[in-house]
Amino acid sequence: MEDVQVFKDIVPFTKYTGGPGRKAMAKLHNAPGDKGRWPVKATKVIADLLSNAVANAESKGMDVDKLYIKHAQCNRAPPGRRRTYRAHGRIGKYASQPAHVEIILSERSEGVEKAEDEEDARGRKITKKMAAQKRFVKVGGA
Repeated sequence: MEDVQVFKDIVPFTKYTGGPGRKAMAKLHNAPGDKGRWPVKATKVIADLLSNAVANAESKGMDVDKLYIKHAQCNRAPPGRRRTYRAHGRIGKYASQPAHVEIILSERSEGVEKAEDEEDARGRKITKKMAAQKRFVKVGGA
């Protein structure tokens, strides 16, 4: 994101390609097309949000080196509606389209070693089905 803010790297556009112009830098990415832009304001907001999340994790006593983004989501927020005054006594809309951005960080846990296979009295490997049958308790009947 720092590279986008200083125009060293570009964000390729693959979906909405009607508006952005062609940029040679977009061909450096493994994405179809050559359209792209440098969304400086958006990357600054996301970078601030990430630094805030890291500071919150530090204050909760989490290890910063083990953090990863577990969940990230962006939803539309209610638009801010204002008006602007135009020529000849007309009024035009002047709306903002804000968003709710949600980021959840989590600590990466250590891997758990695989348990060794259990064997029954005959030396056979116990399957899940056999283990379930052992847990089953018969009630009544013959």
